Amino acid sequence: ARRKIKKSAAPPIAFDIEKTKKFVASLPFTLTDSQRKAAWEILQDMSKNIPMNRLLEGDVGSGKTVVAAIAALNVASKGRQIAIMAPTEVLARQHFQTFSNMVAEFGFNVGLLTGNSAEIFDSEVKSEYKLKKQEFLNQLASGKLLIAVGTHALISEKVSFSSLGLIALDEQHRFGVNQRAELLQRYKTASGLMPHLLSMTATPIPRTLTLTLYGDLDVSLLNEMPKNRKNIITKIITPSERMSTYDFVREEIQKGRQAFVICPRIDAPEDSKIKSEKAHQQELLKKEIKAVKEEYQKLSSEIFPDLKIAMLHGKMKPQEKERVMKEFKANRFNILVSTSVIEVGIDVPNAVLMLIEGAEHFGLAQLHQFRGRVGRGEHQSYCLLFSETNLAETNRRLKALINCQNGFELAEKDLEIRGPGDFLGTRQSGLPDLTMAALTDKILIKEAREEALALFETDLELAKHPKLKKHLEKFNSKIHFE
Repeated sequence: ARRKIKKSAAPPIAFDIEKTKKFVASLPFTLTDSQRKAAWEILQDMSKNIPMNRLLEGDVGSGKTVVAAIAALNVASKGRQIAIMAPTEVLARQHFQTFSNMVAEFGFNVGLLTGNSAEIFDSEVKSEYKLKKQEFLNQLASGKLLIAVGTHALISEKVSFSSLGLIALDEQHRFGVNQRAELLQRYKTASGLMPHLLSMTATPIPRTLTLTLYGDLDVSLLNEMPKNRKNIITKIITPSERMSTYDFVREEIQKGRQAFVICPRIDAPEDSKIKSEKAHQQELLKKEIKAVKEEYQKLSSEIFPDLKIAMLHGKMKPQEKERVMKEFKANRFNILVSTSVIEVGIDVPNAVLMLIEGAEHFGLAQLHQFRGRVGRGEHQSYCLLFSETNLAETNRRLKALINCQNGFELAEKDLEIRGPGDFLGTRQSGLPDLTMAALTDKILIKEAREEALALFETDLELAKHPKLKKHLEKFNSKIHFE
């Protein structure tokens, strides 16, 4: 895939130094060194006439969006279009608002396209308005709209761009190698130019695995946190500490703060589904796993009847999810009870409490993602892990989260403790299961990578290696677009 892309042509986007300096100066914070380095690498890549194919990998809250905005600003300044894709409507809307705020003073309108709506932020009057989808599509096709944010709706058959210069994929693990290549091929311009591709992920993966999984991509790492950000205090809460923890939550909310409560399930299992003694035992175990709807009822009626509590989960309609998140962000709710739908990207600076029910049912990387939803404002934040088990292995994993704030170190630790398994989490099924214990062997990974590179130097089409070619085809067939 890397070789194929490098043989293609792309529109060179010259680095607009003055505009970039003006943009950086307008930010209410100072860029970290790793943000500056990543932005420089991206701008250098885009200035060439071969397509950029770069992965921007950053820890939770490390500031990937602003780096992407610098790239987008440079592309728009040259009159070319940018497509920014997010995996969920909630995250797409957040990117829409962030990009609208960041580029407003440069005179660029920003569009939002999802399965349910089409909107434009007008930079001249600094306000949003809705419009018919066809009108939105017309603006894209004519080149009038340069910056478009959206869900996978942005790559439906009806969408066409007049001069697409950059595609940015957020949470890019939803796209396999083939899908990334197809995406670029599809948006070739009439002159045969291919857009640049910036992939982004907030899932910290050990460096050796990054090189193996994303061999077709160049990698930029954001391994620093913004300055003046306080460490999040993380604590395991035992059943006996539950009530005193609720008192602490109430104290923080009385100070004007907000809280997330995360549950592993949406609904409690139904008794009618029990069909055997074995199934009965499994259901009993499941009942110990907290469900969003039950927890919402309990917190609303028993624990915090005087507080405003909202609920969020994947079965809700998109408009309802959007309304709940908007109102929570505006501090109209004190507590949001949710499933892992808020795992990635949600930014509510006033939320300082992250309560995770059944913490032992989540992987370390996922728990770290949840923790990253707080600690985004000026106040001290807390991540409270409710665990119902005393198993030593579980406590070892949860304690790793307490002792480590760095996502990349945590990913290494998670791999060491759990073994690879489905180490990217069940939501990241755009990749085949990587269940080889060998993935913990860094030396073997390095040797395998070097062997693969040497093999492609001498036998690119694998004509002399039919068995390997067959396995590769089988591997690629498992990668699917979600």
